[in-house]
Amino acid sequence: MTKGRLAKYLARNRATDNNYLLKRDVSRAATGIFTTVLLFGLCFLILQPLLHQFSNSIMSRSDLFDPTVIAIPRNPTLDTYRLAARLMNYWGSLFNTAWITTLVSVLQIVACTLVAYGFARFEFPLKRFWFACVILTVLVPPQVIRAPMFLNFHFFDLFGLLPNTIMLTNRVEGYALLSATAMGLRNGLYIFMLRQYFRNMPKELEESAWVDGCGKLRTFVQIMLPDAVPMLVSCFLFAFVWQWTDGFYTTMFLREQGVMAVQMSALGETFSVDYVRQTSMATGTQGFRPDIALVEAMISTGVLIGIAPIIGIYLVAQRFFVESIGQSGIKM
Repeated sequence: MTKGRLAKYLARNRATDNNYLLKRDVSRAATGIFTTVLLFGLCFLILQPLLHQFSNSIMSRSDLFDPTVIAIPRNPTLDTYRLAARLMNYWGSLFNTAWITTLVSVLQIVACTLVAYGFARFEFPLKRFWFACVILTVLVPPQVIRAPMFLNFHFFDLFGLLPNTIMLTNRVEGYALLSATAMGLRNGLYIFMLRQYFRNMPKELEESAWVDGCGKLRTFVQIMLPDAVPMLVSCFLFAFVWQWTDGFYTTMFLREQGVMAVQMSALGETFSVDYVRQTSMATGTQGFRPDIALVEAMISTGVLIGIAPIIGIYLVAQRFFVESIGQSGIKM
């Protein structure tokens, strides 16, 4: 600020009551600095683990065992990525994960949308009790019901109506059935979000459709659903991302399907076994296990290539998150 402009500013400030202009600008500047520091800290907390893993993934063997190399490798290499892709059967796992996750996410959103619309627009006996049960599924960890869930799906008999039990564990059909009945991964949260959205939609839209001769199902499909697209896409993305990296339901239903979550969790042991085999062939002995630094570098690489697709999806579809939060009535 030049001397002339500073003098004019001070003159304007003296013309205000109790130096209001100066206090306002100082307050705005302090708020801006505080907000910037806070956002920088939050971004650092989110990005620092990813940057650390990326640094480990491109380090050569000499960099990993060099104590003077902290974050920036001296001899960057992509060999770890090639090895991780081979051990994870990356492209096959990517295909399996993509179609299974898409199927499960679509079933979850279809079921949750119907349930949420029913809670938002219709009255039925014990409505508040059933919605409290929905909220309970959000609060109670799924590990609490792991044992009964496993037994029910391992010896599935549809409440005793089937003559013989069917084993639905380690099968996509079991997880698809769970998702289609709105009991899949975090389905209670999707029901709550969609219910809030439908409750905020004007009832006049439905009433005018009924006057024009639309039934309840046609009103739901042609009037309510088109306006709910941002929220539906947002819930679908949440379901897709969480299912992609889920370890609880995956180990129960998708352990033998070669999905990405299983491959990432087993990559450390897979690499150790492969390393023992390679060293055994090279030395003619029983081989030896890799150092922990090599295992950590391999795990970091596997995590990065495993979550790379969902990061890309989020960057493309992030506007739906902002739009859906603005229209849902949920205060974040």
